[in-house]
Amino acid sequence: MNEYLITLRPPREGFADNATPEERAVIGEHFAYLRRAHTGGTLILAGRTQETTPVGLVIIRAESETAARHFADADPAVRAGVFRYDCKPYAVALMEGRSE
Repeated sequence: MNEYLITLRPPREGFADNATPEERAVIGEHFAYLRRAHTGGTLILAGRTQETTPVGLVIIRAESETAARHFADADPAVRAGVFRYDCKPYAVALMEGRSE
């Protein structure tokens, strides 16, 4: 299984402070999607920078870059156009709880 870094970007500057109620609802669906992926063992890490225009970082396990892009494309926030993403092969070198 390979690892991939998915970077999520919001649609505009100041998004953290001016997201619409509809966008906030979609972000709730996005978080639930990531939670399910975490529970299922696909998601390694997810979080965002603490800025008014945050950047989201998601690290997942997938068979291929195509599969990782399918994962990102299925994210409710990407489907709704709330986030744009970039996906790159990644290798976790050190992580708490991992001694590889």
